[in-house]
Amino acid sequence: METVNAIVETPKGSGVKYTYEPSSGLFFLKKVLPAGMVFPHDFGFIPETKGEDGDPLDIIIISEFDTYMGCKIECRLIGSLQAMQWAVNGRKNKIRNDRFFGIPVQSIIFEKVKSMKDLPERHLTELKAFFIQYNKMQKKIFEIEGQSTAQKSLNIIKKSML
Repeated sequence: METVNAIVETPKGSGVKYTYEPSSGLFFLKKVLPAGMVFPHDFGFIPETKGEDGDPLDIIIISEFDTYMGCKIECRLIGSLQAMQWAVNGRKNKIRNDRFFGIPVQSIIFEKVKSMKDLPERHLTELKAFFIQYNKMQKKIFEIEGQSTAQKSLNIIKKSML
């Protein structure tokens, strides 16, 4: 199974969103989440890619250990959520903004997770709800259209490489 590199922007458990700024090489505080809302897993990007929103592709890194902002992690890709996103007041500006899912190759607890189907259904439901709510507070609609396998997700990533 092929792997992808991921860079952590926002560590799991964080109540704030950080974003990497390539021009400065620094991470900056982008937004504060509502009280009680935190990132359920490390959230970051796949370097050397570019999505329809102009940013690198997003990745959720599911692991049992804590990491930090800027940490580079080699991950096994297990799939992705196919999603469209747009501002509440402007449906014509719809863009594709998938969420890719990776498991660090160093993970012991999640080493048997090879696809999205291996995740508990309730956990996947909660992750979907997180992204819908997270976007809602930004006055954006996040519509999940389906799931992709690891191989299809890898093909999408390869097409998005700079």
